[in-house]
Amino acid sequence: MSNLIENRKLVDLCSEIDESLDPESKIKLVKECIAKADQNNRAFLRQSLQAKLVKLYNDLGQHNDALLLASTLTKELKKMDDKFLIVEVQLEECKACYSLSNFSKARAALTSARTTANSIYIAPKIQASLDLMSGILHAADEKDFKTAFSYFYEAFEGFDTSNDKDEALKALKYMLLSKVMVDSPDEVKTLLTQKLALKYSGSDLDAMRAVAAAAKKRSLGEFNEAFQKYPTELQGDVVVRKHFSALSDGMLEKDLSRIIEPYDSIEIAYIAKRISLPVQSVEKKLAQMILDNKIDGSLNQAVGTLQIHREEEIGSSYQTAVETIQALGVVVDGLYGRAKKIR
Repeated sequence: MSNLIENRKLVDLCSEIDESLDPESKIKLVKECIAKADQNNRAFLRQSLQAKLVKLYNDLGQHNDALLLASTLTKELKKMDDKFLIVEVQLEECKACYSLSNFSKARAALTSARTTANSIYIAPKIQASLDLMSGILHAADEKDFKTAFSYFYEAFEGFDTSNDKDEALKALKYMLLSKVMVDSPDEVKTLLTQKLALKYSGSDLDAMRAVAAAAKKRSLGEFNEAFQKYPTELQGDVVVRKHFSALSDGMLEKDLSRIIEPYDSIEIAYIAKRISLPVQSVEKKLAQMILDNKIDGSLNQAVGTLQIHREEEIGSSYQTAVETIQALGVVVDGLYGRAKKIR
């Protein structure tokens, strides 16, 4: 019993490493604990500490090291049938693969973790972590933000129930990101006023509010300002960063559509000046939008303009005239039929 208590204390010690330590010192400390456990032939303790090291590698951004250790450790754990630890290690393996943009391997690791989790009871916090990664992969791999939102919501509720405020805040942030990505920025404000979300606040949510506001106004300038104002919360977040190009491209299209909306013909140089981009870049983007049927128009490169093709609106007076002529036609046909009978 005393050995079990000592093992648990050692694992807890490695889970609560002083944040003031530099990354190399943190890794060195955990490795020393692993070596001590190995010397004393405490296999379970060594494996638990190695699982902590995998997580530490991921937290410090050393994803290749995390993936290498996770692969070796998973094989060993499967032989011992330690399903609880397998789920934790495969979840970290999934995170490492995702961070390295290997989405197919990330999905495979997550599927394995979920399969193992279904055969045992797992803590709500672990289930929430699985849901969070499911949402992240649906957004990254399949660009299915509606399904991703559902997983993020499940994760948010799970972390909130487990009193893990940091992870709950992250899940809420990704819920807001999903709404922006499906072009529903108005729903961001609604989500943040719901009872469960009211207890959460911070710069992460402020950043998503700014992005949603820019999306609602269709302003690329305000979108870029948001990313400059909140670099840690947006560019520093691996999930948001992976969607930055799609977000930026979508905002550019919205801003271009907003600018050309009132015009039948508009100079490309004027558009470029409005959004502070080179003329060639704007011309290339407009050509792409025309090919994708997002703009019904044509480029006149000789004079440097965009011509908008609008459907001619049929006025009410025109429609009335057509109906009157049709009615007269019916009357004339009737009179002609009667005249034939008289003859």
